[in-house]
Amino acid sequence: MASAVAGPEIERLILLLSKLPGLGPRSARRAALHLIKKREALMTPLTNALQVALDKIVVCSTCGNIDTHDPCTVCTDVRRDQSIIVVVADVADLWALERAHAVNSRYHVLGGTLSPLDGVGPQDLSIDALISRVHAEAVKEVILALNATVDGQTTAHYITELLQGANVKVTRLAHGVPVGGELDYLDEGTLSAAIKQRTLF
Repeated sequence: MASAVAGPEIERLILLLSKLPGLGPRSARRAALHLIKKREALMTPLTNALQVALDKIVVCSTCGNIDTHDPCTVCTDVRRDQSIIVVVADVADLWALERAHAVNSRYHVLGGTLSPLDGVGPQDLSIDALISRVHAEAVKEVILALNATVDGQTTAHYITELLQGANVKVTRLAHGVPVGGELDYLDEGTLSAAIKQRTLF
């Protein structure tokens, strides 16, 4: 067993940093050293920002986004198309679509996808809230922006069945060849989906 090279407080900082996505033990050690060396420029402002985040961050009661007020910035933006709701599994997916400037609509965060093997059922997600929103608001289209995994597609089919009587168009993201992708490097499932969903040129 390797001996500790620093006090328990620093080792705890390294341990906590190593739990962040993309950081392993070695990366966490480097990050901790950098924070300690740049204490005034980085660690103090980071500590303050984390405290503010703990005090002010809330989950939007309308869509499930994370923000500092409820309803969130996305839901209160009057420039957005109110007739379209993009359904995503997680807040990270919402933020990714916003970074891409792919759509100017409203969102609904499910909080995950259906996964019977993991014990995640409809009652564990905000599917009922989505159905209520679609029926209560003037929604014309629901875009299912869910991952192309078995759980994502199962969730998409389940939601589509629930929305059959809602008089709304239900669409999903296209699957297939990514922009800049080379056919030789793509897996068989991606190529198959691309051929099946081909469009006119």
